[in-house]
Amino acid sequence: MSEKGMIAMSGGVDSSVAALLTLQGGADCVGVTLKLFENADVGESREKTCCSLADAEDARRVAYAIGIPHYVFDFSEDFRRDVLDRFAREYLEGRTPNPCIDCNRFIKFKRLTRRAADMGFDFVATGHYARISRDAGSGRMLLLRAADASKDQSYVLYAMTQEELARTRFPLGALRKREVREIAAENDFVNARKRDSQDICFVRDGKYADFIEQYTGAACPPGDFTDGAGTVIGRHRGHIRYTIGQRRGLGLALRTPLYVREKRAGDNTVVLSPEKDLYSRVLEARNINLIAAERLDRPLRVTAKLRYAQEASAATVWQTDGDALRVEFDAPQRAVAAGQAVVLYDGDIVIGGGDIITGGK
Repeated sequence: MSEKGMIAMSGGVDSSVAALLTLQGGADCVGVTLKLFENADVGESREKTCCSLADAEDARRVAYAIGIPHYVFDFSEDFRRDVLDRFAREYLEGRTPNPCIDCNRFIKFKRLTRRAADMGFDFVATGHYARISRDAGSGRMLLLRAADASKDQSYVLYAMTQEELARTRFPLGALRKREVREIAAENDFVNARKRDSQDICFVRDGKYADFIEQYTGAACPPGDFTDGAGTVIGRHRGHIRYTIGQRRGLGLALRTPLYVREKRAGDNTVVLSPEKDLYSRVLEARNINLIAAERLDRPLRVTAKLRYAQEASAATVWQTDGDALRVEFDAPQRAVAAGQAVVLYDGDIVIGGGDIITGGK
């Protein structure tokens, strides 16, 4: 009997080709598009995000073309609770969350794999660029970087559990992006030349502050810019409008360049400093998820990423308790921001990661 696969189809070229390859691999497949929000709920009127009606229609047309059923699952309540609410709360508290990680963690894998299992499906497949394998020695499921380094998405997948990895397939993990588009073109997919989504799906034009104020219904008030000693040097337009490491757009006439070093939601201040003060060698992380090992019993040499598009840097990591990591980099890292994720690698293998709590010299 063929395995049954549920294919998460966003309407983009990647998930469409993932569906085709899974079908060609002999699985009995259905395509599923996730409804995550009403556009009006997030002030959205575009039809180019991964959750729009136009994208759902593209997914349906591809599913029809390759001969598999297509369904829409409404996960909007889960998405509001686990992604939108968390995103707004973290920003208002002065941190810098990554909602794509939360969407993968709580929706696309935790929620979807459970729905698939409840419906009798053997696995979920997605169009992510990453690879999954099983370690022959330990028997643990491993998450690895994609073959196409320029498209690798392992950073935003670090929170996957052993159970989720065992029930997931990434058909594009060994392919280059150009190969994926060639497959789509050869099969006359309607989205073969569709542009990749660049923004967070629920934020228009990268305007995070506008989204948060619209979503929460409350304005973030102006406050003081201060220097490291607490001296007031100007007024800001609300701390949610600034990011760690930012220089441009501060609205200040300064003799020497200053950068955003810290956002203090408690007293609504934004601390500015010279660039040299933005660098940290050590950070602490919590809410950790380890993939390659159940626990780190000794200091481990790794490479670590603090942002999706960043090159990994050499570091040493310690697990300081059951849910905490200490990461010490060989070279200081610029603009370490609380709320972002640190993801650890051993070559192509994802060791695990966690939410950054603090950075230090």
